[in-house]
Amino acid sequence: MVSKTRRVTPKRAPAAKSPSKRTPSLHGRRAGNRSPLKDIAAVPSFVAASIDRSLRTCRRRLIRVFARLVSLAACGGPPTPSAQRKCRKQGFLLLNTVVPGDLEEGKEAAKAAAEGKKEGPVATSPPPPEPGRRPLPPPASLGKKTLFLDLDETLVHSQPDVPPARYDFVVRPAIGGQLLTFYVAVRPGTQRLLAEAAKRFEVVVFTAGLREYASLVLAQLDPRGELISHGLYRDSCSEVGGKLTKDLAGLGRDLSRVVIVDDNPNSYVLQPENAMPVRPFVDDLNDREMWRVMEFLAVAEGFEDTREAIKSFLCPEKEKPREEEEEEEEKKEAAHPSEPIQEHPPSEPIQEVWVSCLI
Repeated sequence: MVSKTRRVTPKRAPAAKSPSKRTPSLHGRRAGNRSPLKDIAAVPSFVAASIDRSLRTCRRRLIRVFARLVSLAACGGPPTPSAQRKCRKQGFLLLNTVVPGDLEEGKEAAKAAAEGKKEGPVATSPPPPEPGRRPLPPPASLGKKTLFLDLDETLVHSQPDVPPARYDFVVRPAIGGQLLTFYVAVRPGTQRLLAEAAKRFEVVVFTAGLREYASLVLAQLDPRGELISHGLYRDSCSEVGGKLTKDLAGLGRDLSRVVIVDDNPNSYVLQPENAMPVRPFVDDLNDREMWRVMEFLAVAEGFEDTREAIKSFLCPEKEKPREEEEEEEEKKEAAHPSEPIQEHPPSEPIQEVWVSCLI
């Protein structure tokens, strides 16, 4: 028996599979598998983004604050609810534009503000006086007249740096950041004048000197503060024609009851009829001007108007009363009765000649 043989081809052994790389998935990666280096690199960008958000928030808040401050300054108070609603709807307004209340009112206010910038502020009431031009406080005694006294070359003479042959005291004011030295000589009769005038007048020293210097001199002249009621300095002076003047108007005193004693005619150019002039003082120990001023003060007590007292004292012949002139004419007629009185013809009117009194 013949058997058939079947040829069997041997199966090949499966080839060993080589390990293949796993394709990473973009969305299947776990958070825990991130690289530490990449996480560290992402930190600066996160911090920068946080800082940027903070700056934007701070900027928005600052804009709101400044916008509110501008509205408060322009309107004089907090904005109305309608203005707040409009601001929220319209967004932020320009800092130089304010809409208080309704739109029409806001337009009028903005127009008024623009006109005010071009033409200057329009005040419905008189503007407040400058710090140096404030009226003096009311006098302690209403019955006293006011005596304004100049300081330099009237009551004292001061010299900086080099000491003179004669001086009474030294003051060291700080002017312009520098400590200066002034040697001060007091005019003869000044202390007596202050003592006598304080009994009958309100004494005010009105000087064109700086406050830093003049206040120290006044403290030496009146250490107890019993003689000089007030002190006015350069900031109280006015400038006329490039020169400092002492305007007595606006100081709260009746001009018919004030006198200014000064050696400089420019000081009283605005009120010359209120001035009692004196010679400048430097170093004359025989000076008698203060006694002359005391003599005038005694005369001024008999006048209601100090301006009339000044005229009477400086020009006594010009201000002689009419009654006295008539009495003198009668005495002349009685002394010479035989002499006929010559009358002027009608065609030649009598001309009265007034001789001006030189001051």
